Amino acid sequence: MKLNLPKIFVLGFFALGAAVLLSKFFRGEPETAIVAVSMPELSSEASVGQILFNNNCASCHGDRASGTDKGPPLIHDIYNPGHHSDDAFYLAAMNGVVQHHWPYGNMPKQEQVTPDEVAKIVQYVRELQVANGITFKPHNM
Repeated sequence: MKLNLPKIFVLGFFALGAAVLLSKFFRGEPETAIVAVSMPELSSEASVGQILFNNNCASCHGDRASGTDKGPPLIHDIYNPGHHSDDAFYLAAMNGVVQHHWPYGNMPKQEQVTPDEVAKIVQYVRELQVANGITFKPHNM
């Protein structure tokens, strides 16, 4: 049995579908960027960093730095040490960061975290990155 639908109905159906798809891309809300993260055996410094990360960073950056709807995954190639050095993590924690790579808004400074604690958090993130194939790549602009 062949359906003979009016052309206007068919065009309207496709236009509605296109509008739904476009609204997903242009709605102004961040997509949830959650990545799968393999957990390595951590060094003692990174184990402490994991606890500090969970207490200070995970609410936005997710369990195992996998991302949430509030903040990006740190287990992402854009955070490889050649693009974001360890110093970039210190500066982000101490000063905050203006939104630049992701649509989550500005990151506020984390005054409750000391530079020594940031060092442990960075060690944790770097060990997670290596375990998930994220290594140093020279930054090219």
